[in-house]
Amino acid sequence: MRSSLEQHQGIDMVNQPGAERAQNVQAMFGRIARRYDLMNRLMTVGQDVRWRREVIAKTQLPDDGRLLDIGAGTGDLAREALQQNPASWPVAADFTLEMMRVGKAHHNSTKLDWSAVDALCMPFPDDAFDAVVSGFLLRNVIDIKRSFQEQHRVLKGGGFAVALDTTQPPRNLLRPLIDFHLHFIIPNLGRIITGEAEAYTYLPETTENFLQAEKLAEIMEQAGFQQVGFRRLMFGTVAIHWGLK
Repeated sequence: MRSSLEQHQGIDMVNQPGAERAQNVQAMFGRIARRYDLMNRLMTVGQDVRWRREVIAKTQLPDDGRLLDIGAGTGDLAREALQQNPASWPVAADFTLEMMRVGKAHHNSTKLDWSAVDALCMPFPDDAFDAVVSGFLLRNVIDIKRSFQEQHRVLKGGGFAVALDTTQPPRNLLRPLIDFHLHFIIPNLGRIITGEAEAYTYLPETTENFLQAEKLAEIMEQAGFQQVGFRRLMFGTVAIHWGLK
């Protein structure tokens, strides 16, 4: 039987110290790996597929370019790169091995490489990739600026980094409906589909507590990126950010 702390882990993780939070986030994603893609489709009503297409399109990846999908999970963005550019060479990198195992088992490809990587200390050399992308990574890292600095380091000059992530929802007439979706629909879907309601309590809380899109753009610029921009999606709860090295 789980302890009371474990039962409320999704709530507690938002405010945990860095190293402890990273360890618990890794364990949480390992538990939900098998149903992660299905939950993404249900939570976003299938819109996440379109968002990922836009992320890859914004990279302007060369025909035979190398792309890094950092915080790849099951590799959705890396596979989308191959869909749009079959001659490209994507690398799907994550620090949760179970997520990558699920992705590799369900969508095996000889063109897609997998790598166990910490987003804050990547083993790749400088200027190694033509583009760097991430999907719902940044709200889970303990140092966003450092993550962007690492992405900037491994990116070639003239390449784009593009990040898909949540952002604080606006306070408007739709806010009650957004709150209902975040705090009732998503946790209950998570409980039914994955059996891990606490994970899908943590994820909505990170949406509400994550940075506003404008602040994330500022941090991206501080990390060295130029021509930084963003676009809000899904009633202002999600945003795509991009920047040029």
